[in-house]
Amino acid sequence: MLGDMSENSDKPRSSPPNGSPVNERSARDRLDGEALNLPSFVVGSGTLDRLVHTARDYALAAASDNTLKAYGKDWAHFTRWCRMKGAEPLPPSPEMIGLYLADLASGSSPSSSQSAFGLQPTSRPLSVSTIDRRLSGLAWNYAQRGFSFDRKNRHVATVLAGIKRKHARPPVQKDAILADDILAMVATLPFDLRGLRDRAILLLGYAGGLRRSEIVSLDVHKDDTPDSGGWIEIFEKGALLTLNTKTGWREVEIGRGASEQTCPVHALEQWLHFAKIDFGPVFVRTSRDGKKALESRLSDKHVARLIKQTVLDAGIRSDLPEKDRVALFSGHSLRAGLASSAEVDERYVQKHLGHASAEMTRRYQRRRDRFRVNLTKAAGL
Repeated sequence: MLGDMSENSDKPRSSPPNGSPVNERSARDRLDGEALNLPSFVVGSGTLDRLVHTARDYALAAASDNTLKAYGKDWAHFTRWCRMKGAEPLPPSPEMIGLYLADLASGSSPSSSQSAFGLQPTSRPLSVSTIDRRLSGLAWNYAQRGFSFDRKNRHVATVLAGIKRKHARPPVQKDAILADDILAMVATLPFDLRGLRDRAILLLGYAGGLRRSEIVSLDVHKDDTPDSGGWIEIFEKGALLTLNTKTGWREVEIGRGASEQTCPVHALEQWLHFAKIDFGPVFVRTSRDGKKALESRLSDKHVARLIKQTVLDAGIRSDLPEKDRVALFSGHSLRAGLASSAEVDERYVQKHLGHASAEMTRRYQRRRDRFRVNLTKAAGL
């Protein structure tokens, strides 16, 4: 079902047979090149040219790679839509953007592969959250090109409000991985080097309530690598993770478990010791036989595959077909599992997950204590 779980699955896929491949990185570089250049009245110099390149690097660092890729795809889709309608994407036209949103919601916009052959069949409507994300992508792209775009313009805001009123649905949440589940999942792993690594990933991700990108971006020390997303410090009572997340820097304390078999800190120590890792990325790829640690950082896609594969191997939700079981769980199931299983005051869970509000934390709690406070009786009924 999930295919080969080997490290080679992290390699880039070959480009599609129809049409040329899209080089997203170079597309983003070209975008920033358009937005960050010297003014025409300034004479260039070696120092100023270097500052332009530095500014472009900082601009790319303003959002995550995944966000920039998504924004790039949003812009490509919108410009293609404009060409098909005989319109220009620049300067921004609130009227055309309103029509574009309506097209996305109604499902009449053709896919890219269909457009390549001149076909215009109806495609499936996009969800409200995807449409909202597309609009954010357009706003970001316009800003990079020096144009002002007002999302509150009546041509845009009114159409979007109508889409949300007509098509909005409750958010689809992945199932939480609870305590018994995570124990069953790690029990399926072997005790070779790859098994030690994957056991540390699952236990650390669960106990830390970490996103999959936060797990694989960890380094052993501060500033070990340019692409580091944080580092670890191991103490007698546990491990301290310092993370550079999408909401800023935060510290995550992970205490030692009740036994070595289930302790995330012990699992991390075992992996670092036997993999002989004392510098650079904490979680790296291994050789095909799983006996040697390589130097390259593990992809966050491995975490998602690992969760789905161990869910299947552990027989979790065996009452469902395999396809449905796989669809129930993702990388966020680890965060939801911690939020749902930790029997502590909600404010501690909120701090641990790095949420700005208690309401966001409650979204992760799949089985919180409902009706503990009965306002009906408190009101005298």
